[in-house]
Amino acid sequence: MKVFQINSTCGYGSTGRIAVDILKEVEKNGGEGIIAYGRNSAPENVNSYRIGSDLQVKIHGVLSRITDRQGFYGTSATKKLIEKIKEYNPDIIHLHNIHGYYLNVAVLLKFLKEYNKPIVWTLHDCWAFTGHCAHFSYEKCDKWRTECYSCPLKKEYPTSLVMENSRKNFADKKKYITALKDLNIVTPSHWLAGVTRESFMGKYPVTVIYNGVDLNEFKPTESDFRKKNHLEDKQIILGVANVWTEKKGLTDFYSLNEKLRDNQVIVLVGLSDSQIATLPKGIIGIKRTESIKELAEIYSTADVFVNPSKEETMGLTTAEALACGTHAVVCDETAVPEVVDKNCGIVVKTGDIDALYSAINNAKFPKEACIERAKDFERNKQYGKYYELYKSILND
Repeated sequence: MKVFQINSTCGYGSTGRIAVDILKEVEKNGGEGIIAYGRNSAPENVNSYRIGSDLQVKIHGVLSRITDRQGFYGTSATKKLIEKIKEYNPDIIHLHNIHGYYLNVAVLLKFLKEYNKPIVWTLHDCWAFTGHCAHFSYEKCDKWRTECYSCPLKKEYPTSLVMENSRKNFADKKKYITALKDLNIVTPSHWLAGVTRESFMGKYPVTVIYNGVDLNEFKPTESDFRKKNHLEDKQIILGVANVWTEKKGLTDFYSLNEKLRDNQVIVLVGLSDSQIATLPKGIIGIKRTESIKELAEIYSTADVFVNPSKEETMGLTTAEALACGTHAVVCDETAVPEVVDKNCGIVVKTGDIDALYSAINNAKFPKEACIERAKDFERNKQYGKYYELYKSILND
């Protein structure tokens, strides 16, 4: 079995790590694969192919900010990618994030239609079936159901500062995607699966495979985090995100902070320097870290993990916290509630700070129950499902 994966990154960020983990699973079962990527660098021990160059990514980004046509530049880089695909001659082509200013979606999808090889497409967000945005839940926009136009999220990723082309983007994506003959969609949550089925991609089969957690790395881990931060007698309320925004619940933490007792403190991981500099008094801010060991130490030290995000296609940080033995309080929108069960967490109404504070004070769950729940998201268990999906597609 030969699998050709395409993603914006390889080994970097959540989707880049997922692509590498899937490749390892294929290799473990006697197959082989390659990851084609468009941004940053790839691990040396991974069979990979860089699509285009940093300069081409920058040009694509500048043009997108002017024309609102992200994903429709990079023609020369995409044609070279197509030659690489032909040369490799895979059994299955696996798409991940094909947005990110590094390839031409129209050129790639037209080729895949004629190439006539099975396609697996993991949707890590909603960009594939909208005219512009990657997420629309916070804005409560439902134009994607019929036709996008006058996008209210024009200045959100992928940002356009001048033109607005959501109607044309929507029409082009619908045209090229629905022309594909053998497409199998994967989503990391039942919520995203449901949304996908309501879009123009709903004609294709959708399989739910959760993002996986490495339980050998995310596990109860001792550290001197409390001592270093002078928190020996504090109840630590933890939040973690790759990028903190209002959609992720940053301002909810600000509101929550006003209710805390003297023996309670909020710790937020993933903040920028400017965000840390302007934090309200009493909140401890930590920059983003790529160290899994450091993250596991912080998760393990916390008394409760809080995820007030209003827009998630899964909520992997919640699963990571559970794996470290820390129970969770989450909000009730999009996919986050799927991660917890009654034995390890509480779901509260989004934006209800009183309910959030009450849950933090009253939730009591044993570490063992949290760790047991995290086993449902164990990395090999989840990514092994991709290999089984590949086999079933090829057998059919």
